[in-house]
Amino acid sequence: MGPYLLQQIVNALSAGSLYALMAVGLAMVFGILRLINFAHGDLMMIAAYVAAFAIGAGIPLAVAIPVMIIATVGIGLLMERAAYRPLRGAPDVAILLSSFAVGQILQNGTLLTTRLASKPQQIAFPSPDLLSGVVTIGAITIPKVNLVSFVIGIVLLGLLSVFVTRTTLGLSMRAAAEDLGAAQLMGIKVNRVVAVAFAIGSGLAAVAGLLFAVQAGQINPYIGFTPVLKAFIAAVIGGFGSISGAVVGGFALGFLEVFATTVTGLGDILPPGSVAPGVREFLQQWLPSSLASYRDAFVFVALIVVLLVRPQGILGRRDRGDTL
Repeated sequence: MGPYLLQQIVNALSAGSLYALMAVGLAMVFGILRLINFAHGDLMMIAAYVAAFAIGAGIPLAVAIPVMIIATVGIGLLMERAAYRPLRGAPDVAILLSSFAVGQILQNGTLLTTRLASKPQQIAFPSPDLLSGVVTIGAITIPKVNLVSFVIGIVLLGLLSVFVTRTTLGLSMRAAAEDLGAAQLMGIKVNRVVAVAFAIGSGLAAVAGLLFAVQAGQINPYIGFTPVLKAFIAAVIGGFGSISGAVVGGFALGFLEVFATTVTGLGDILPPGSVAPGVREFLQQWLPSSLASYRDAFVFVALIVVLLVRPQGILGRRDRGDTL
């Protein structure tokens, strides 16, 4: 059981780092604008398509990744300028509906583009060699994409932490998150701060989109829904609007998903003789591996419990102020 448990911890850390990358982009925008940007998942989808077309065209990965990030950031900035900035100050529901509209536009635009390019709606993602295969460390087997996800996630989140706490622009973002109106009165250029938040969030979405596409193996115009839903859950668990909370929530969600799957299969993985026969039979009856397919249900039950016990999330605050 020792190597098996260690393998699950590695899997949870990998999944958690990817969820944290997804959630931070949502948390940054919400922290400043109080906007739940459900089009964030579609930015990940756009990034996956740009990467797929670039890699499929034979462009080296070292060139394809910057192209993917620049294209995704450009679309994110256009989205902020055209759809969200004119609605700033409008009722929250208007901005929320706008995010759904933007998501539909991105989905249908991608669908139209693939049809014009004579591509099927669902295409196989051309995984680069750097992200293919596995790494074996003793009894632990780690897919390369999971290892890269963890390393990139930690590095990017660390750089983001330094940015928001050690740079003038980062401190401006924190001030805007506390009170957007007061920050504007203090001379902070709010439009620039919001644009930077969207740019950083879009860049993180691009990286997460590439890693998610490699793990999924296939992409279609609608793959953004599941990632943004997971990002939303992670952000809520950690404390919506808090970058540190989004990171904590992402790793908490990763561990919750992996160990929900592990615990539900406990009855089938216990070797004979490890426990009393009666205990093993009981676990096989009530915790079979077939329950692993219901892991999302366990996640949502845990989300409800968190909201009942601590509605503001693990690191959230009850007032409007943010903890970026």
